[in-house]
Amino acid sequence: MKDEKLAIVTFLCNWCSYEGADKAGNARLNCPSNIRIIRVMCSGRIEPQFVIQAFIDGASGVLILGCHPGDCHYKKGNYKAIRRISLLKKMLRQFGIEQDRVRLDWVSASEGERFAKVANEMAETIEQLGPLPELKILN
Repeated sequence: MKDEKLAIVTFLCNWCSYEGADKAGNARLNCPSNIRIIRVMCSGRIEPQFVIQAFIDGASGVLILGCHPGDCHYKKGNYKAIRRISLLKKMLRQFGIEQDRVRLDWVSASEGERFAKVANEMAETIEQLGPLPELKILN
């Protein structure tokens, strides 16, 4: 199935982005069918190994959505995410993984339309890049 080969693992913070996704669904906004949502308490909770494991398990992209900077339920979690994902992208480049396969962005609880827009943009990017070749990083 085309969508399975281009799966996008999507980490959503519990307090904002997950609610934004829920709003998008309730409004029946057009969202890609190949996103696989994982609800986390905070975008700052995303460890680099979660992203690498998603790629090893066959994901073609990883989308991380959190509260807008300054609005984090845990005060500084999204700033932690910014630092982590920035370093992760540099490391992925050394493995030959395009940086565009990972995206960190912000969606508040009231931004269902923004969620749909970001998710669709990510799906378009991954479609252009195609499936990620099989990785043998940690195997």
